[in-house]
Amino acid sequence: MAPPYGPDERGALDGQGDGVPALPTAELHVHLEGTLEPELAVALAARNRTPLRYAGLDELRQAYAFSDLQSFLDLYYELSAVLRTPEDFADLAHAYFARAAAQGVRHAEVFVDPQAHTSRGVPLEVVMAGLGEAFRTAEQRHGLTARAIVCFLRDRDPAEAEALVPQLLPYRDVIVGVGLDSAEVGRPPELFERAYALAADAGLHRVAHAGEEGPPAYVESALDGLGAERIDHGIRSLEDASLVARLREEQVPLTVCPLSNVALRCVDRMADHPLRRMLDAGLLVSVHSDDPAYFGGYLHDNVTAVTRALGLTAGQRRTLAENSFRASFLPEAEKQRHLKAVAAAAGAPA
Repeated sequence: MAPPYGPDERGALDGQGDGVPALPTAELHVHLEGTLEPELAVALAARNRTPLRYAGLDELRQAYAFSDLQSFLDLYYELSAVLRTPEDFADLAHAYFARAAAQGVRHAEVFVDPQAHTSRGVPLEVVMAGLGEAFRTAEQRHGLTARAIVCFLRDRDPAEAEALVPQLLPYRDVIVGVGLDSAEVGRPPELFERAYALAADAGLHRVAHAGEEGPPAYVESALDGLGAERIDHGIRSLEDASLVARLREEQVPLTVCPLSNVALRCVDRMADHPLRRMLDAGLLVSVHSDDPAYFGGYLHDNVTAVTRALGLTAGQRRTLAENSFRASFLPEAEKQRHLKAVAAAAGAPA
């Protein structure tokens, strides 16, 4: 099945998006495993002698199309099997950092799914050895800073998430927080309250996917039950006026991924995306890429897509970039430095 967007709804992969200038931005909603391009998947499979059920690169590329979230996740986890060694994880991270930097990303808080790897026999130590090398050298090699957010897989036993928290603490120089991802419907946030309480006690930041396929009530549960400091997606929040008022008043960050929302049929077409309505409602919303290898574009490709479809102004794009840094877990002085860079790039005083 072809992706439900055409070439006029996607940005060019040159970081400029056909006349839409890329601004300095923080990427806050991207899954490292979701940056696995078909070419790298095939190369890693060959290096590790891991068989894939595709006849070749062209057939694998054709598989990168989905009818819903679950069909995407099936391929996402299947291809994770090619990641086996520290070198594999480092190569994947470096490939993402290079693409992200070319599209204006200057700081990235990257989701990682250790349970997807430990459950198939790859130890956490192997995952973190590779990520540690890449994340610690990201600024020197790619011109951006990077931290990891370890996500709990919500379709697995919450006890696994609780057991994972103390194992993360030796890697605090790389890991900045925890998150919650995977199939949302039927797996409400409150199942993971104890895991989040343990993370809070350990001083880790907390974010959570909510309100993508799940109802607005999941957003409230993530805020109240998990203590989430950011909501990933949150597009269904607009269905509840009282929730919108709360999000506006508390300035809860919402990390929105337009190409993903369309590809997974959460939104029928880009012209229907609620991003502009979210901006008009005064919500602290920003744009990100989610799983860019699978959904047709990296961060600035998403900005370009919504700019074309919704007619975003230069001022609105500046707001999105500024919101991304305000919503990050960077120290305040670093946020202010990046905000000045956004102002300079936008051609306006800070």
